[in-house]
Amino acid sequence: MSSYDIRLLESIEEMHEIETLTDEIWHGGDADIVPAHMLIAFAHNGGLIFGAYENDKMVGFAFGFPGLAETPQGLKLKHASHQMGVHPAHRGKDLGFALKKAQWQMARRQGLDLMTWTYDPLLSRNAYLNIARLGAVCNTYRRDEYGEMADGLNAGVASDRFQVDWWLNTERVNRHLDRRYQPLGLENYQKADAQPLYIPETDVDLGLLKPPSRSAAPSNALLLMQIPSDYHSLREKDLALAHDWRFFTRDIFEDLFARGYLVTDFIYDRSEATPRSFYLLTDGERTIA
Repeated sequence: MSSYDIRLLESIEEMHEIETLTDEIWHGGDADIVPAHMLIAFAHNGGLIFGAYENDKMVGFAFGFPGLAETPQGLKLKHASHQMGVHPAHRGKDLGFALKKAQWQMARRQGLDLMTWTYDPLLSRNAYLNIARLGAVCNTYRRDEYGEMADGLNAGVASDRFQVDWWLNTERVNRHLDRRYQPLGLENYQKADAQPLYIPETDVDLGLLKPPSRSAAPSNALLLMQIPSDYHSLREKDLALAHDWRFFTRDIFEDLFARGYLVTDFIYDRSEATPRSFYLLTDGERTIA
């Protein structure tokens, strides 16, 4: 990883830096920027605001605030991580991992053992970081969570999101945060009899993956779901196809979560000429600990 300085932020000037960087990342204009006065309120009332700097220039940030989670035992305190962004020039350098680890460290110092956040389940890069690298799990699907979004990365497609649970003090998360940890590959799950729910088709003209007309009923403890490896590129080339993937996977995820399955891993497979991306779902919550 390149050398970055991760700082816990507390001044209004630093919050204005986040405003500027937010627009550079998402290009959504003022409507999509969390204002500095709200960020400073978070920072001074239990929230955690982090900035990542290279040569004293902010190139990444993450922030969240205290929240409540509904559990079978009642309401539970948590950290709600609302937004993380990395400047395009600094992606692919493990900066997102470093920012999440800083959140993990400080939230535990606050006495919390749960952090949640949302992300688009069709974005492979985010899925790999959140599930495979950080060890978060998911059984919550939120339809059109943020309504119609107009920024450059989300416009034109329903804003469906996973809400992931990151259990901060578990052996699973500690193991994932260890730099020596190596995520399992597709072949490992194939040997464990993971069931592929469907095989995507291919648009011959554009060379893009298409969702099939149907998927198989789940029958195994481990399930595999393939998604496009570059959903942003697919959306730019064929918006109707991006909609098809959204609604196809929405129906399957909602059904599987209702059956008791849990997203526990994400595989970015490079064994073929074209990379492939797969979610792994596990029957039950055995792998949280």
